[in-house]
Amino acid sequence: MEFYDVIKKRKSVRKYKKDPIPDDVLDRILEAGRIAPSAKNIQPWHFIVIKDPDTKKKIAEASRNQMFMADADVILAGCILEKEAWARMGGYMSAGPVDLTIALEHMILAAAREGLGTCWIGAFVEQDVKKILNVPDDVTVLALTPIGYPAEEPKDRGRKPVSEIISYDSW
Repeated sequence: MEFYDVIKKRKSVRKYKKDPIPDDVLDRILEAGRIAPSAKNIQPWHFIVIKDPDTKKKIAEASRNQMFMADADVILAGCILEKEAWARMGGYMSAGPVDLTIALEHMILAAAREGLGTCWIGAFVEQDVKKILNVPDDVTVLALTPIGYPAEEPKDRGRKPVSEIISYDSW
């Protein structure tokens, strides 16, 4: 699939088949995140691949009962290693959330290229997720995504036209 087709095809999937993801496919998705760029090339991230059915159920419950997540073959938890992240992005903030987002988006696009569905999950109780996954206190769980074969084609929700989101040379 051509790159721009992958970008256009990718949509949030909230209904998954029970079909397992082959190991080589999952490895390619994880590799896409591993090679993602980060500030100062620090790579301040850690990803947890969740396959255990009971753990997936607990994560879905901790994600405001978004139980569709547990139906996906995998749930991926993206974590920021705050102590490692470059702390002065823009002169005022940690690059950790941006770095993790880039890496996770690489994986999400790779999953779309492989015919898999994902859904960026930001609605979760971080302390509950950290407890379930034994995440250290000094690590931040930024996002989750189920990864699996879509059970249905997601609806197109539309996007704003370019004229509303882009300007040239100044605001």
